[in-house]
Amino acid sequence: MEGMNALLEPGMLVRHPSEPGWGLGQVQSNIGGRITVNFQNQGKVVIDGRRVELIAVFDP
Repeated sequence: MEGMNALLEPGMLVRHPSEPGWGLGQVQSNIGGRITVNFQNQGKVVIDGRRVELIAVFDP
């Protein structure tokens, strides 16, 4: 895994680039390229970090 996804840690806030309606998400885990995120409007989703580059949010 490369890019920003490799730096994501539990507790960090993110957005999904192609699913803005999901709202802000909080990273739950990042293991082997599988990133579990709890989104405001979608709930818990497991993202394949090799296919989707999540957007880190530093100032919600």
